[in-house]
Amino acid sequence: MGCGRASILGAAAAAALVFAAVSTVPAVAYPSDGRHHVHTHGHGHGSGHRGAYVALGDSYTSGPLIPDQVDAACGRSNRNYPSLVAQRLRGTELTDVSCGGATTAEMWKAQGGNPPQLDALSRRTSLVTVQIGGNDIGFGSIISTCAGAAVSDPTGNPCEKHYSAGGTDRLRAAVEAAAPKVDAVLDAIRHRAPRARVVVVGYPALLPDSGAGCRPAVPFADGDFAYLRDTGKRLNAMLARRAKAAHATYVDTYTPTVGHDMCAAPGVRWIEPLTPAAQAAPAHPNALGEQAMAPPSSRRSAYAAAYDGAARVSCPRGRPCPRGRHSAATATGRLAGALASRVTSATTSTTSGP
Repeated sequence: MGCGRASILGAAAAAALVFAAVSTVPAVAYPSDGRHHVHTHGHGHGSGHRGAYVALGDSYTSGPLIPDQVDAACGRSNRNYPSLVAQRLRGTELTDVSCGGATTAEMWKAQGGNPPQLDALSRRTSLVTVQIGGNDIGFGSIISTCAGAAVSDPTGNPCEKHYSAGGTDRLRAAVEAAAPKVDAVLDAIRHRAPRARVVVVGYPALLPDSGAGCRPAVPFADGDFAYLRDTGKRLNAMLARRAKAAHATYVDTYTPTVGHDMCAAPGVRWIEPLTPAAQAAPAHPNALGEQAMAPPSSRRSAYAAAYDGAARVSCPRGRPCPRGRHSAATATGRLAGALASRVTSATTSTTSGP
């Protein structure tokens, strides 16, 4: 077996172990209720009391293997983007129930010893961020399947052929099937936290936006990079549409993370490859990636304003917000530009690694 083939097989094995690694993260603290609670009182962005902020989501939210881990079962870091958001919104009480491996189903059902994520919401919740859907389309199995397929056809597009066998693109169909599930999550959030502003967070760029490959660092076949890139974009487009339909705010984290994908050099990349160089799970954001999904600290930043404005509840006391009072516009374009300038300057000062 050649060295290239061996490296691809090794990376495929690493992909299959992604969630096993997440489930065995050492923790510095283990909350008995499966939640990470933070009360911020420092000199964060803005002023005044913001109220209760609840973070829902999967491993892209929780930050597996990024130190310090505060929940071993969920791979949850105290440096994930909900924690950073809470730090920048002074007076915010954060309850972070994000958990590695979560699908939309885990919004309603227990995940291991952790209660359903939606149970963290209440009428006093003023801000909700939710990042979900990647595991509904089979994120982990897609990575292992595509890495394995590349062994026999490294220059072709075996993964695309696998998922399109029979004339139907099964990944496209999986994204479409996830849409009503996301709708149900957003409806449930509105029901349980009727006065909260809701922010749907998209997924960052995992692979080069150009569609170019980078074997063996990321062991997919050359022709599958563009296919998998398009699948990620399709998932984000679905999330943006569902957010708009639910009168929530959508935050595009893909556009500003282009060029910082798994193929980028250490210190430049914000998503670790299948053999990570930084303390992060394979094919997941590292500490810089979590920073990229948090709002900039500048009070003039449009991205910060989205979170800040969401946390300022202006609805009538004791009554639900009318649907029209929630932002119906996606924040994609203007927020991406604000975030790009913020994280570019951050990367410049941290090129030695996260």
